[in-house]
Amino acid sequence: MLLLWCGGLFALPLMLARHDPAIGQSDYSRIRQATHYAYTFGITPAAVLAIASGTALIFLRDLFVTWLFAKLVFVAMLVIFHVWIGYVLVAVAEREGEHRAPRPALPLILLTVSILAVLSLVLAKPELGEFPVPGWLREPRGHPLPFDVPRR
Repeated sequence: MLLLWCGGLFALPLMLARHDPAIGQSDYSRIRQATHYAYTFGITPAAVLAIASGTALIFLRDLFVTWLFAKLVFVAMLVIFHVWIGYVLVAVAEREGEHRAPRPALPLILLTVSILAVLSLVLAKPELGEFPVPGWLREPRGHPLPFDVPRR
């Protein structure tokens, strides 16, 4: 599912760049429908399944390590990119008026950085140490914590 999600995130900006009403109504309609169906019925379900299975693995394997939290930051960037693509899709294809899709170069560079960071963190599993958190955030301040703290 991750492969389908990431591949779709690469394809959609390129498809959106082809949204140009000057190409003719039949071609414009075909591109608009292709991007809409790809986003709605292909890429979004793949994203939901990839995130759900990744979340389940965190709890099934008891993974509470620093590299995982760093990976989740980059996964959140992928989710933000996914939502942004949906916003651009609606703005270009569904709203009245003249809307132009952004050029795909910069979004694809940011997407590539996010995907490579996720893959690097998952495959290397680096020892990143602890987050620099002040000591007063590490202790319960006179009240017990409302959950069990995982032990290494």
